[in-house]
Amino acid sequence: MGGDSTGPTSPIDHTGPPGPALGPLGLFTVLLGASLPLIDFSVVNVALPSIDHDLAAGPALLELVVAGYGLSYAVLLVLGGRLGDLFGRRRLFLAGMAAFGLTSLACGLAPGAWTLVGARVAQGAAAALMLPQVLATIHSSTAGPRRARALSLYGATVGLSMMVGQILGGVLVAADLAGSGWRAVFLVNVPVTVAGLFLALRTVPETRSERPAPVDVPGTLLLGVALLTLLAPLTEGRAAGWPLWTWIALAVFPVAVWAFWRVELRADRAERTPLVPPSLLGLVPLRRGLVLILPLSMGFGGFVFVIAVALQQGLGLGAVVSGLALAPMAVAFFAASLAGPRLVRRWGTRVVTAGGLVQALGIGLLALTVWRAWPDLSVWLLLPGMAVAGLGQGLQLPVLFRVVLSEVPPERAGVGSGVMVTTQQSALALGVATLGSLFLGLAASVGSGTALTVTLLVQLALVLLTAALSLRLPRTVG
Repeated sequence: MGGDSTGPTSPIDHTGPPGPALGPLGLFTVLLGASLPLIDFSVVNVALPSIDHDLAAGPALLELVVAGYGLSYAVLLVLGGRLGDLFGRRRLFLAGMAAFGLTSLACGLAPGAWTLVGARVAQGAAAALMLPQVLATIHSSTAGPRRARALSLYGATVGLSMMVGQILGGVLVAADLAGSGWRAVFLVNVPVTVAGLFLALRTVPETRSERPAPVDVPGTLLLGVALLTLLAPLTEGRAAGWPLWTWIALAVFPVAVWAFWRVELRADRAERTPLVPPSLLGLVPLRRGLVLILPLSMGFGGFVFVIAVALQQGLGLGAVVSGLALAPMAVAFFAASLAGPRLVRRWGTRVVTAGGLVQALGIGLLALTVWRAWPDLSVWLLLPGMAVAGLGQGLQLPVLFRVVLSEVPPERAGVGSGVMVTTQQSALALGVATLGSLFLGLAASVGSGTALTVTLLVQLALVLLTAALSLRLPRTVG
């Protein structure tokens, strides 16, 4: 949807809602569904020491607890979007939420480390069914200013959920409800999903593609191979000592990407519908927006993981305090997200550039604070940098979501949402793998303070790259 269309009756608006509109309670419900997978991406970070102590997991298995979820989640997201187009997004949202509640229960009751890893993989698969339906439902059942507000709230939900997950994890671990310890971070999902299912049945309209395409099996398999051969060795390599399989997997990755692209091009030319239609990537806002989401999400995913480990293992702070360190960032992010639609109407996508520069200032301030104050660092000293960085990120992420989806037609809402969310989640997992490995490797040799400073400087470079790339975005967004 380019230009300045403002509603479903506009003659140039080809993305208006074809069926029932999504009301305020329905929007709340789908955003609740969006928050659960993202909270569970980070909630486990502050619980890892307790899991290690209780289950004697060891470094490699602890990384699998984090990575197993992220891998299955990222690999299956585009397929989840396609299934929503095919069978109905409300139906898949309900199925995904029910499965997420059951797999969360399995995580919370896991008797051993390997059982927990298996349950986390299944939980990631459930999340991949549920999350693409959120954006696709918003995109196909709202229009004009309502869609802009809904997408801004979605962007706020995405960023907040990652930060709130870490805060909530610290509180639940420390509370040790009924002696549950770390298990509460998973068990808390069960009543929430029950409430979500009840609300979804009553408030979320059913939408689906008018021309649903069958599942692209070769494309799905090759995309899965490509993501696995990149993310699995980068996530597990350091803890496992970089065995031969990690190097073989990394060598297979570019071959898998090439094969995936060839298969998708061939399907597109044969007028079949591939998993990721190359023609969809021909949309300039989508293509350029995805390029920005990569470094932005990679830096953020690495940051929330590294800050939890640094504060707990490096400074010996408790789970609650290390989680609450992100509170100023969360508050500033939320405020900026809500201001986004008004700022975009006036300044267009230059808001993203300004946000990148503000975030760079915040990350630079954090790096300087850590370098000067370690090991006497406190949460109060981190507060200014956290708040400025959160403000900058809040000016970027929600706007980028609008940019990416601005010209995607409603019949492709599922696949467009799946591609965007897969890019974001893969980048989050890649950030944990790369920046996390960088921090842990440096911490063992030069200490946690220096390691955190260096990691923040690497993230600063990613933020500056995002700001520079944002200059290539279309100036206006529908």
